[in-house]
Amino acid sequence: MSQLSDIYRTSFSLLTDLYQLTMAYGYWKQAMAERDAVFHLTFRTHPFDGQFAIACGLRHAVSLLKELRFSEDDLAYLSSLQGADDQPLFGEEFLEYLRQIRFSCDVDAMPEGTAVFAHEPLVRVSGPLLQAQLLETALLNIINFQTLIATKAARVCQAAQGDPVLEFGLRRAQGIDGGLTASRAAYIGGAAATSNVLAGKLFDIPVKGTHAHSWLMSFDTEREAFNAYAAALPNNCVFLVDTYDTIEGVRNAAVVGKELGKQGHEMLGVRLDSGDLAELSNQARVVLDEAGFHDAAIVGSNDLDEHSIACLKRQGAKVSVWGVGTKLVTGYDQPALGGVYKLSALRDDAGWKPKIKLSEDRIKVSTPGKLQVRRFVANDGQCLGDIMFDELSAMDGPATGVPLTESEVWSPASHEYEDLLVPVFRGGEQVYQLPSIHDSRARTSKQLQMLDPSITRLDDPRPYRVALEPSLHETKERLIEAAQRKDA
Repeated sequence: MSQLSDIYRTSFSLLTDLYQLTMAYGYWKQAMAERDAVFHLTFRTHPFDGQFAIACGLRHAVSLLKELRFSEDDLAYLSSLQGADDQPLFGEEFLEYLRQIRFSCDVDAMPEGTAVFAHEPLVRVSGPLLQAQLLETALLNIINFQTLIATKAARVCQAAQGDPVLEFGLRRAQGIDGGLTASRAAYIGGAAATSNVLAGKLFDIPVKGTHAHSWLMSFDTEREAFNAYAAALPNNCVFLVDTYDTIEGVRNAAVVGKELGKQGHEMLGVRLDSGDLAELSNQARVVLDEAGFHDAAIVGSNDLDEHSIACLKRQGAKVSVWGVGTKLVTGYDQPALGGVYKLSALRDDAGWKPKIKLSEDRIKVSTPGKLQVRRFVANDGQCLGDIMFDELSAMDGPATGVPLTESEVWSPASHEYEDLLVPVFRGGEQVYQLPSIHDSRARTSKQLQMLDPSITRLDDPRPYRVALEPSLHETKERLIEAAQRKDA
C-alpha cells in the first residue's frame, strides 16, 4: 500500500483524468498534437451567492507547469493500461512522444489576490493542442479550490469589519492537501493567521493557537489549569473559558492574568467556543474591564462563517478576534467553484478559427478568441467595470463594451485601465516573478477596497459590470447563430 511520501513525492503529470490522455492520443494519431490552440479557465457563477471571487492558486500552478515531465514510472504505468479488448490502451510510439514532451506553452493569468468575475479567464493557455489539453484537470484542481477558499476568507473578513480572522480549520479540512492549500488560500483571502503549523512553515503564514478543553480537563480545577499553562507559556496566554462555566472561567482567567502581570507578562485574552457569543462576550468584556484588562482580546469561535459573524456584529458582540474553521476551509455552503477550461481558438493552415462551446443553457456558452480582460478605474480608484477583448483581432484594445447583463453599450474609454492577464510563461519558460504570499494578501485587500461596497456586501449584492468588446460580441453571436442554423 502506498505511503504518504509515495503519493506526494512523485511526478504530477498523471494528476489528470484519463480522458485527457485518451484525447491526447487521438490528437497525436490525427496529426493535430502540435496545432496551436487557446484554452481559458473561467467560472460561470459567483460562489456563495456573491458577486465576486478572489483569484488564487497561481503559485502552485506555476510549480506544476515548471516540472511537467512524464517520468519512466508514469510511462510504465500508462503502458500497463488496457482497452476493452485487453490490448494496450496506448501505443508505444505515443508513449515515446510523451517521454520527449517538454512544456512549451504560453500561459497568462490573473495575479493571486485579483478580484475576478464570472466568465472572465483566470488563466489563458496558448500552445500545442495536446499539451494545452493535458493541463486542464490539474489547473482546475488547483485554481478552483484555492479561488473558492480565498473568496470565502475574503467574505468572512469583510463581515469581521477589520477584526483579525484566524483560520482554525485543519482538523475538519478535506485531507492533507486540502488542509494545507486551504490555509494558504485563506491567508491570501485576508485571514490574519492559521493554526496549521505545517502551512505556517511551508508558506510563511503567521501561526496562532493556545490550548483546548482537554488541557483544562487534565487538572482538578480550572484555576489550576490556567496557572499551569501560564507557567509553561507566559507569553502565549489566551485562556479557553467555556469548559465548565463561561463567565466564571473569565473570572479565573482574570485572576491568573493579574499574577502574570506581576511577573512582567500579559494575558492576551480569552476564547469563547460555545453558547450565545453575543451575550457572553458582552459579559466577558465587563469582567475583563473591571479587572483592568481593557486590552485583552475576546476570541470567538464555534462554527462561524460570514453570516454568523455579521449577525453577531449587528447584535453588538464584543468579540474582537474571530476563529473560523470548518466553514472556511471546506467552503461549507458551496463545495466547489465550478470552474471550466474550454478551447476558444484553434489554428490551421488558413489561420486562427474561433471556437465556442454551445449549450441550451446560455450561461454555459463559452466566449471565443484569445481573451484579455481590461479593467477600467475611475480617478478615485474605484473599479468601473471590465471589458473582455480578443487579442487575435487587429484592434489595440476596447473603447466600448456590450455588457453581459445589460442592454446599453458601455463606453469607459476616457478612464485609466489595467490589463489583468499577465504573462507567466513564454514558450514554456517562466517569465513572471511570483509575488510573496504577503503581497498577494495585500493585493486582495486593495482590490476589495476598489470595489463599490454594494458589490461585496453579503446580502443582495449588486453585479459588477463585465462586457464584451463589440466585435467579440458579434463573433460570439455569429457562431451561436451559425450553430443553430446547422441544427435547424
